[in-house]
Amino acid sequence: MGYTALKHIHLLCIVLSGSGFLARGIMMLTGSPLLKRKLVRVLPHIIDTALLASAVAMVVMLGASALAMPWLIAKIVGLLVYIGLGTVALKRGRSKGVRSTAFVLALLTFAYIVSVALSKDPAGFFTTLGA
Repeated sequence: MGYTALKHIHLLCIVLSGSGFLARGIMMLTGSPLLKRKLVRVLPHIIDTALLASAVAMVVMLGASALAMPWLIAKIVGLLVYIGLGTVALKRGRSKGVRSTAFVLALLTFAYIVSVALSKDPAGFFTTLGA
């Protein structure tokens, strides 16, 4: 599989992952019983695995020098923050207030990661805020 095909798979998984997280967050906020459905619990793991696998494959294709790219390191750090906040938002938050705050922060982190990917700048959308 070529780099372009992997990139398209990666982009599709980003859209599916982000929109799925948004939908599950709304379900959490509204107390929807749909959040407990097996498909709603399993599908995000499948999508996120494909997302991560495509990212790793693209980094391998680019070579070891890819990890020397500051914007890529920023995306990885952002991803770890997003995962942590997402876990608090959907599972581990002790109150609806904590889960809601973590949900909003996770969405902002997701937007930051996308902005870093689009700009190839570790500052992402913070670059435009300072201008």
